Amino acid sequence: MQQQSTINFTRFFDWYLQASFHVALATTALVQMTFYFCYLSFSATVTALVFFGTVFSYNFIKYAPIIVKRKRLTPFLKSVIAISAISMLIAAISFFYLNFNAQMLTVFFAFLCVLYVIPVAKSKTNLRNLAGIKIYIVSLCWAGVTTLLPIVNADQMIGTDVVFKFSQRFILTLILILIFEINDLKYDDIRLKTVPQTIGVLKTKYLIVLLLIPFYFLEFLKVNYYGNQWLINLILVFVIVFFTYFAHPNRTKYYTLFWVESVPILWFLLVVLFNYI
Repeated sequence: MQQQSTINFTRFFDWYLQASFHVALATTALVQMTFYFCYLSFSATVTALVFFGTVFSYNFIKYAPIIVKRKRLTPFLKSVIAISAISMLIAAISFFYLNFNAQMLTVFFAFLCVLYVIPVAKSKTNLRNLAGIKIYIVSLCWAGVTTLLPIVNADQMIGTDVVFKFSQRFILTLILILIFEINDLKYDDIRLKTVPQTIGVLKTKYLIVLLLIPFYFLEFLKVNYYGNQWLINLILVFVIVFFTYFAHPNRTKYYTLFWVESVPILWFLLVVLFNYI
């Protein structure tokens, strides 16, 4: 009985990860941080759009090419289609409750998402397969959606603090993707020319550590500096260094899909925890 419960939990956990719910929690956590640090009221509309939009977009990117080629769909793919359809509907409804500027920003990032999968013009190449560009597109989308969208929808000005926040999110996403690329090294097509394929695993780890320097010190350039942020970000830096040190092509999928993608969630939880100390 206990063994059956363990099997059922493992299946559910795999489904939770593969259906993109965990990565959606990560982006949503970053949005909540934007509400807090930019003194914005909580917006259920923006939160719903980001969460369900992430579920739909990630599933679309991962599974659309597979579903198109399949003649028979597995139960998992059927469940992904159902969840993605529901997520798309909720995200679409949320979209119409945004202000005009936020809608235009959403359309821009949605357009990038489409180009990420669908070949450009008559070419058979999409943004995902363009050598070296993938990590920047994903980082731009994460930073833009989690930082700019809540601010634009609240009709707030994009000042220097927002630029620094955007830069931090961009760098953080870039770092997490690099850890993913180390983990996926043996699976990635050599034509993708990922960073580990180009410069090697060790130099990629050095690059991550180097990127952590501006990620950390950008905090001190903000006008609205929070007293505990130096410690919160320092904890986050040590966690990322830990994940980077143990990153390896032979690690299981849980290493990145769960643990590494939990970094934004951890960041948010640390902010909440230190806010009540």
